[in-house]
Amino acid sequence: MNKIVYFISAILLSSSIFAQKDGFWDKERATSKEIVLTAGKRALIKTEELPSGTTEFVFRITLLNEGQKLTSSLISVLKAIPDPTGISQGAAGAIHLTSAISGDDKCTYAIFNESNQANQFLKDGSSDKACFEQKEKVNKEVKLISMSSTCLTNIPNLWFGFESQNWLLNQKIVIEVVPWVDYNVSRGWTKQTKKEIEKMCTSFSFYHQLSKKEIFTGEFINLFTERYKYAEFKNMLDSEKATINSEITLQSLNNTKQMNDFIELKRKTAWDFYKKGEYQKAISFIQDEIIDNKWAQAKDYSALGDIYIETKQFIVAKESYFKATELDSNHLWYQLKYANALVFNDELSEAKEIHKKYKSNNIDAKTSWTQQAKLDIAFYKSKGMNVDDFKKILRILE
Repeated sequence: MNKIVYFISAILLSSSIFAQKDGFWDKERATSKEIVLTAGKRALIKTEELPSGTTEFVFRITLLNEGQKLTSSLISVLKAIPDPTGISQGAAGAIHLTSAISGDDKCTYAIFNESNQANQFLKDGSSDKACFEQKEKVNKEVKLISMSSTCLTNIPNLWFGFESQNWLLNQKIVIEVVPWVDYNVSRGWTKQTKKEIEKMCTSFSFYHQLSKKEIFTGEFINLFTERYKYAEFKNMLDSEKATINSEITLQSLNNTKQMNDFIELKRKTAWDFYKKGEYQKAISFIQDEIIDNKWAQAKDYSALGDIYIETKQFIVAKESYFKATELDSNHLWYQLKYANALVFNDELSEAKEIHKKYKSNNIDAKTSWTQQAKLDIAFYKSKGMNVDDFKKILRILE
């Protein structure tokens, strides 16, 4: 006997160690009811509401003679079994769940997931619509019902229908039902509900500019569903969604290494404003969407300086070009633009020193410093700007 007890305990212990803790037995919404069934009659017991995320449930039925009591409740036994695999895959779990005592009375029973079907059973004993049925007469029973059964297709309630097989005396029936709640499923995220997040994600203006759109979408869905339950998502205001989407978008872009694609789209948007002559919109967009978010590179300050020059905001143009040179001192085009801004700000001596320092260099593989300087002067002139002071610069270059 001691060997048997030890064997069962060992199996339960190993189950608790190796089982995946991806859910819990919900004792708060467990059903525990006792009825006295009149001889030869039928009765219905409606369970407590099964919680969202219920993927399995265990039930125990025990028929007791008068004066008998259960030695332990079902939920107390389940504490030793951390997940349903301890019941469905191990004999020890099932043995441990079975009532230690039971009476001589027997009954048959069926489970229904719709009230009208349950009431029909109560009326005429019809069980053809039952999601589970035990036709053999039993005096005790323990079962695990999983998602493969239709019993869980219409939660939150279930109805247990009992029919007495005792034709002389009343019988006492104890029914216990304990749901297993899966943490992930309980959050309300199913394949269908996740599609709502997917649709929202693919509607973002930048989405189709990403090089790895599907990977971004997957990461966005994962982050969103980890942080919020479906019910929380449905109750969000549009303003709340906007803030949350912004945060999760940035995290998803970083995690999928697509931040550069996103910032390039920002740059393109600013460039589109510029091409349409909406200079202030372009300036504000670069400042608000790129610089304020601390994503700016040298080329962003350079682009900002170009717009300032064209709108004759020479002081801030000089400041922008100077920041570009600080971020990338090796790209001589930024040095040239800074020198040009100095000329417009009547700082000719400093501008001349820069031209003297770099005039023998190339801006890129094909364009010399001098060539680019002349192209810049021609551009300024085409925009109707005063380029008289640049004649002094040309003398140095020639």
